[in-house]
Amino acid sequence: MKVTVVGAGAVGATCADNIARKELCTELVLLDIKEGLAEGKAQDMMQTAALLGFDTKIVGSTNDYSKTAGSDVVVITSGIPRKPGMTREELIGTNAGIVKGVCENILKYSPNAIIIVISNPMDTMTYLALTSTGLPKNRIIGMGGTLDSSRFKYQLSQHLGCSPADLNAVVVGGHGDTTMIPLIRYATWNSAPVTDFLSAEQQQQIVNDTMVGGATLTKLIGTSAWYAPGAAGAALVESIVRDQKKLFTCCVSLDGEYGQKDICLGVPVTIGKNGWEKIIDFKLNAEEQAAFNKSADAVRNMNDVLKTL
Repeated sequence: MKVTVVGAGAVGATCADNIARKELCTELVLLDIKEGLAEGKAQDMMQTAALLGFDTKIVGSTNDYSKTAGSDVVVITSGIPRKPGMTREELIGTNAGIVKGVCENILKYSPNAIIIVISNPMDTMTYLALTSTGLPKNRIIGMGGTLDSSRFKYQLSQHLGCSPADLNAVVVGGHGDTTMIPLIRYATWNSAPVTDFLSAEQQQQIVNDTMVGGATLTKLIGTSAWYAPGAAGAALVESIVRDQKKLFTCCVSLDGEYGQKDICLGVPVTIGKNGWEKIIDFKLNAEEQAAFNKSADAVRNMNDVLKTL
């Protein structure tokens, strides 16, 4: 099994580190455009192998895509990160060219790869990856909702005073501060609805804090977060290579599901050896569906920018 992570910045390196520690592949390639960066981080990670007890071989590459040949899964993290006050939408112009070029180069050497997109704006970059490559839709997966759902569980755990691992909570819609939809009605604490333990005010606070989770961290640390995004990417890789059939919210191509077509948007899907394998219908109520439709409209407006590039 071979996995490639494109982009050796904070998110890519963290994702690669998680993949290596869990021994999700025999060979892991870390690739970056900056001279020596991927090689240096790969060597640094390999020097932890004796301490952490993993056997994954990690190879660094400066823009040599031939080293990625035969990859089963490719995670794309490349692109410029958000700065304080910057929206994900402002990243489109720069990151679109990067993501399209990465996809083309990856598929030259790994035509059967499943692609996971982390680059922002994630919904639009996932749509670009799908439309520019012509790959079967199940092989293009946007990570955003996986991260947003984890942030939702964190916020819930803070109010409930419980372990995030005991929570099931899903965020659907776009991966943006105003487009994501935390479905608190469906959230459970070991099968018990969390709404049984939280006031209406607490519930609204949790939803609000989840939606601005990324922006909050960008303001605090001066750039985009990396630990949770990297871990979210690695979790999707694990479900693919181990064929776990786990349920994640991922940005995938919709063809009538949730009332939308010709768009990539976050919905609950099962992830296995074939990529995303099945969309799960959560039966949104009228208010949730209206919010989902509004989210889709916002993402389409971002996608329309691609036509001007």
